[in-house]
Amino acid sequence: MIHSEQLKSTGIPRNGDKLNSAFFEAYLPRLLEERDRSGLTNMIGGIEALMISVEPGNAIAYIAELALMTPYHYLVTLDSPGHLTHILRIDMNSPDILLREVKNPDHYDIFRSLNDLHPAGSQRPHSRYLGEILWVSDRQQVLELQQAREFRFFSPEAMASLDLPTNVSISKPSPYTQNVVGYMERAPGVMRVYHPLGNCNILSQAQDAYETAKGLQKQLGIADLILPIDHLATRVYSQNREAALLEYLALSSYYYWGSYDIVDQNSSTNVCKSVRSVPESASPAKVFTANNLPYCVNHLDGLPSPTENFVRNYGARLHHIALSVRDGETDGKENIDFVVDAIASQGKGFLLEVIGSRADGLKQIFSAASPFSALIVEYVQRFGDFQGFFTRDNVAKLTAAAGTEESLSGS
Repeated sequence: MIHSEQLKSTGIPRNGDKLNSAFFEAYLPRLLEERDRSGLTNMIGGIEALMISVEPGNAIAYIAELALMTPYHYLVTLDSPGHLTHILRIDMNSPDILLREVKNPDHYDIFRSLNDLHPAGSQRPHSRYLGEILWVSDRQQVLELQQAREFRFFSPEAMASLDLPTNVSISKPSPYTQNVVGYMERAPGVMRVYHPLGNCNILSQAQDAYETAKGLQKQLGIADLILPIDHLATRVYSQNREAALLEYLALSSYYYWGSYDIVDQNSSTNVCKSVRSVPESASPAKVFTANNLPYCVNHLDGLPSPTENFVRNYGARLHHIALSVRDGETDGKENIDFVVDAIASQGKGFLLEVIGSRADGLKQIFSAASPFSALIVEYVQRFGDFQGFFTRDNVAKLTAAAGTEESLSGS
């Protein structure tokens, strides 16, 4: 991840048809150019880990679910005073998952407070996606530069009290996405470690659940078909779309890939990608979805509001994790159809049929939301050299299907 030449974040061709505000178009190049000049773009690398929290007692079942539906493997559990942190890993070329499980159901912290504000979120007070940890070459220098830019971070004392790894610097939750961004320094070739998060153990229950699920994954013939994470999709309020994009670009070394207007769903899909020439499997793309118009005026024109309904019910947060499916066919089916049929046979629900085609360049589908994390898994199979993340028709159908499920969660 170390680059001797200065990386350049501007001048990259843009995709999409969404019209941004004059404010966004004025500040985007200024922000990226200043980030490049400061050295931050070179010092900040890809995504090292994703942080997810679940309710007490739900981690084992979620490990089994992830072991079946993803390429992740259970590695180890770190036992700290207030939490169990289960580490899941594919390999050192893809982000880890830090699966946090609070021990006391009555535990209260800043992350629970974000859930308690929303009707569906409060039903799972400890379950949410927290954010990403990014690789950095010099954590202290990156922290000082970002603090000078008015970004705020948890103090070492707060990190310890939250049972978060103190070899990581973590930002306060975003006012726009409610996610955090962390920075972890790691020399090339050195294993990722998260300390001091207590005693390190392999829990027999977790190992048994993992091995059973991986055995089933292999038996179903899908173990080699599901590839690492392709993108991470966050939903935000309409008025926060541009600020959320600019904020993530300021905190990362990503660039603005482009935005698409999904008119019939009253929403837009906005994508940022790593400025480095690495595949999404090494550093997933970041997708931000928002209403075009806020919910309070939708009734005037009879517009749908699936994205904003989700945010009103759950709060701004990660909506889905998208995984790539290997291109090709198995038993006369496209691999994505084979994978979905196999997982559905084990009782896992999906929100719609697989959509798209080889002629479109890709096929996609959303799973039902996990009962443990509320996160949806998306599967994406690209054909040939298709480079995008969706087609306009596909994303409209996916958004509508997710909106139907989420409309049942509000109050």
